[in-house]
Amino acid sequence: MRSVDGIGGKRGSEGSNPKPEEASDVTDDSLPAEHLSPLAALVDEVLAGFGYEVAAATDAIDDAVPGYGGLFDPETDSDELRRALERLLESGLARPPVPEPTGDAFVLYVDGSSRGNPGPAGAGAVIMDAAEDELARLGRPVGARTGNNTAEYVALQLGLSELLARYEPRRLEVRIDSMTVIQDVWGGDDPTEPGVEAYSEAVAAALSSVPDHRYTHLADGDPNPADALATVGADIAAFGPG
Repeated sequence: MRSVDGIGGKRGSEGSNPKPEEASDVTDDSLPAEHLSPLAALVDEVLAGFGYEVAAATDAIDDAVPGYGGLFDPETDSDELRRALERLLESGLARPPVPEPTGDAFVLYVDGSSRGNPGPAGAGAVIMDAAEDELARLGRPVGARTGNNTAEYVALQLGLSELLARYEPRRLEVRIDSMTVIQDVWGGDDPTEPGVEAYSEAVAAALSSVPDHRYTHLADGDPNPADALATVGADIAAFGPG
C-alpha cells in the first residue's frame, strides 16, 4: 500500500489539488452512465433515487418484485423486474438517512470492475469517517461494454459526488488501486483512456472543493470494500434489454 501524508498520519509523497477548478455542482440528478440496456438503466435510475446506496435500493426492488423473486433471482424475468422498477420510480424514492460522521475528515475507498475489459462494468465506493466507521456503501452499473479504467473514473466520481452531497469534507484520503487515475488526478498527467475527459474534469472539480485531499495506492491484495460493490454494478450492467 503506497500512502501519502493524510488521515491517520501515514507518510509518503503528498497529493494535492493539481487542477483547481470551480467546486462541483452536486445535485440529486443521477450521474451520467455509459451505454446501458433499458433494464439496467432503470435499475441505475432507482439506485440514483436511493443515493446509490446498494443495500437500500436492492431491498426496495426485492420487495417490489411479486412472489419470492428479486433483483438477482434467476426466476425473475425481465418483464417482472421492469414493472417493479417502474412502480418504484412512480412511487417516489427517498434517500436513506445520512449517518453523522466523527468530524470533517473522511476516507473514500473506490473501485471499478469490467468483465472482459471492455464488457459489463460497475463502480463501487465506500465512504468512511476518520475513525473508519462506514457511512455509505455505494454502487452502480457503468456500461454494457466499458473498459476498466473508465469504471475506475466513474467509481471516484460516484464516491466524491455522494460525499459532497452529504457532508462538508475538509480532509480526504482516497484509497484506490488504479495508477492510471492516480497519475491523472494527482500527478497532473493527461488522461490516457479515450472518452474519460468528462469524468476526469468532474473529479478534478469535486476535489477542488476539498481543502486537503490525498491518495493511498492500494496494491494487489490490499483489502478494498468497494470491490464487491463494483461487482454488483457489473452484474446490473450485464442485464439484457428488458
